Amino acid sequence: FSTWVPMEVANNITEFLFLGLSQDPKLQLMFFFLFLLFYTVIIVGNLLILFTVCFESKLHSPMYFFLSNLSFVDIAYSSATAPKMIADFISEDKTISYWGCVTQMFTFHFFGCAEIFVLTVMAFDRYAAICQPLRYSTIMSANTCAMLAFLSWAGALGHSFVQTLLTFQLPYCSARVIDHYFCDVHPVLKLACADTSLVNLLVVANSGLISLGCFLILLASYIVILLSLRKRSSESRKKALSTCGSHLTVVTFFFVPCIFIYLRPSTTFPLDKAVSVFYTTITPMLNPLIYTLRNEDVKNAVKHFWRHRVLGEEKKG
Repeated sequence: FSTWVPMEVANNITEFLFLGLSQDPKLQLMFFFLFLLFYTVIIVGNLLILFTVCFESKLHSPMYFFLSNLSFVDIAYSSATAPKMIADFISEDKTISYWGCVTQMFTFHFFGCAEIFVLTVMAFDRYAAICQPLRYSTIMSANTCAMLAFLSWAGALGHSFVQTLLTFQLPYCSARVIDHYFCDVHPVLKLACADTSLVNLLVVANSGLISLGCFLILLASYIVILLSLRKRSSESRKKALSTCGSHLTVVTFFFVPCIFIYLRPSTTFPLDKAVSVFYTTITPMLNPLIYTLRNEDVKNAVKHFWRHRVLGEEKKG
């Protein structure tokens, strides 16, 4: 509690103002409908996967357990920024309260880091399934899956707490215009009326190195998987490559923009807002599409779930 008292005394800011993606009224209206569509696809697609994995017994396996975690994360992660951004496109008042900004940054980094860890755990699951098939059920037991999920969420919570505390323990005096569409670390730090060099370094170490480290682990796991597939039959190679290909597509869309934004000193570029759209909106929208279109098991389970549980076509008796 005592840590936050000086921060409140030092701050003269009660709210921040977003510049958003564009100042052009016509573009803002177009963006409103476009991002409303994106957000609808995110919610509907990820909820469908979430319910399908929960209710279809054929998908009660470690791979789909983590896929359901990913779908839940995508819903929460996109909801940290998308509703406010969409509302701002048609609103004259593009402000956010000081504590609203703190909350948005905390939830955004919490669920964003959870996504990084869940994607990394999913790569480990695929490595165990493809490279250690005889020991897979032992390696990825129910207890192990629960522990890996818990560690992913706990690690994300620690990351987000540190990131938010580092940013908002600084004083904010008069500048209140954030050149972005949500409260992220670099745009907010630019408004601080104090030396931010140490905080910038710690942010790079916290966000940038987590993104880069997990991305390198993922790449290493896929190289090992690809090398092990050379000795397999063409059918098993095709199935494994389909699953890994979809995962690698998601990873590329998510990690490359994250590394570009966070693994550098606290400088902002005009391109940053467009790049941020990829990991805040595009990736959560593509996840359900990629995992359903590239995975026969999920496709069939979604069809079964939709026909028999949603539409009620299953005959009774």
